[in-house]
Amino acid sequence: MDDANTEPRTHRAVVELAGVGVHRYTTGQVILDGIDWAVRAGEHWALLGANGAGKTSLLRLIGAMGHPTVGTVEVLGERLGRVDVRELRARIGLVSTAQPVPLRETAHTVVLTGATGTVQPLWKNYDAATRERAALLLAEMECEELADRPFGVCSGGQKARVLLARALMSDPALLLLDEPFNALDLPSREDLIDAMWRLAAGRPDLATITVTHHLEELSPAIGHVMLLRGGRALARGPAGEVLTGDRLTECFGRPIEVTRHDGRWLARSGRAEQAGPFASRG
Repeated sequence: MDDANTEPRTHRAVVELAGVGVHRYTTGQVILDGIDWAVRAGEHWALLGANGAGKTSLLRLIGAMGHPTVGTVEVLGERLGRVDVRELRARIGLVSTAQPVPLRETAHTVVLTGATGTVQPLWKNYDAATRERAALLLAEMECEELADRPFGVCSGGQKARVLLARALMSDPALLLLDEPFNALDLPSREDLIDAMWRLAAGRPDLATITVTHHLEELSPAIGHVMLLRGGRALARGPAGEVLTGDRLTECFGRPIEVTRHDGRWLARSGRAEQAGPFASRG
């Protein structure tokens, strides 16, 4: 009997990377090198690192938007290079402020486009059940009052929650969040963190990977973290073991102090020339 078919759903890997490297063909520059990583159903990961560490390149591989130069990438049981990436992308939810969406259409219509994975709505593809699902997802994100508002006039925080609802339209097993807190003010950030916390509680099999620059943007649902530096995995594992002052100091190249309160993280940095790293707390 095939072990993969008998393994409990909540233990199955939805992402598996082995010896993954990405090299820029024109210059030979190494973007990613020797990445081994597994993300299992129900796990919530954060991907942290300085600008240029390789976070975006790694997320592109997992989102089936690129291929590795070396190594293997398997997403939702499919290996890149052996699968139609268009079909695979339809099974992956993505939230990014860089996503093209129809700004003049209503928030409800933007969510509907998640059902077809298109920029513009394909009206003949949306039956009554699909329209109802879009409305329910807006309600789940606590922004149902935005249903008839043009997406382009929504605030940054409102747009982020609408895009999260859009990403859920296909009922994905894997959700990728590429700097979803970009340019959000404090109340909007907290609204989105609350939405992601509720999402994790309500969908126990959903796996998420969040790329961010700030520890205070991590919801209490984040249980695992990978630190990238120079295209390599500096550390990965349970958040409490990875998010230490010593490891973040090594990752970002300056002294960092880490604290935790009620499941939320905070990182503070002293002057770069200060001798010795801060101690990790919490």
